Amino acid sequence: MRGGEAMEQPDLFDLTGKVALVTGGSRGLGREMVLAFARHGADVIIASRKLDACEALAADVRGETGRRALAVATHVGEWGQVEQLAERAYGEFGKVDILVNNAGMSPVYERVADVSEALYDKVLDVNLKGPFRLTSIVGTRMAEGDGGSIIMVSSTASQNPGANVIPYAAAKAGLNAMTVGFARAFAPKVRVNCIVPGPFLTDISKAWDMEAFNRRAASTILLGRGGEPGEIVGAALYFASAASSFTTGSLLVVSGGAGGGE
Repeated sequence: MRGGEAMEQPDLFDLTGKVALVTGGSRGLGREMVLAFARHGADVIIASRKLDACEALAADVRGETGRRALAVATHVGEWGQVEQLAERAYGEFGKVDILVNNAGMSPVYERVADVSEALYDKVLDVNLKGPFRLTSIVGTRMAEGDGGSIIMVSSTASQNPGANVIPYAAAKAGLNAMTVGFARAFAPKVRVNCIVPGPFLTDISKAWDMEAFNRRAASTILLGRGGEPGEIVGAALYFASAASSFTTGSLLVVSGGAGGGE
């Protein structure tokens, strides 16, 4: 440094020139990630089962940021549809630099004996099989190319499962394990990490008894509340960008300290 001038620091969170693919990207936490990536310079591919919702968000991205945005209808529980999603992404953009496996489903039930084989298979397909296949395809191409970052989105249920979400919790625990396995499989060019969210107040929370939730949160969540969807952005940008250049195979809990109360 000369004359007291500070050294110029690079923007660690700059995603200019990157392409990000987000499953479950049209709403909730996925929507916030899509918008954050685009605002930081990335072109985005938005995948979910509802094409109209993906198209609406793609239009918002283009209008606000000027970035390219592609909407793709995809059921991530279907092996073939996941393969088609990858083909479409590479066909349109030529690469994927950031993959976020965010799509998921968590149906509850009154008794574990009521869980049907069809429901069990559906939960495992969406939460585990789809991310496995998509990561296998995209991660392989990343490793053969210029590298990239893959982000799994798990749940604190994977570490502290409730009685009414056992198949979901098991699938997310599998996702945690896959994070480490894929990090090893695709090293050193591809980083694979996992966000482990706690209770977030997304559209899903509209079905909750909020009075009961707030009472529990006051004593069981250190920050005393559920997360706002935008509060996932810091973790997503960290893993997607050069800010986490020496981080792989890691699980980051973003839960407000859920389970840490008395």
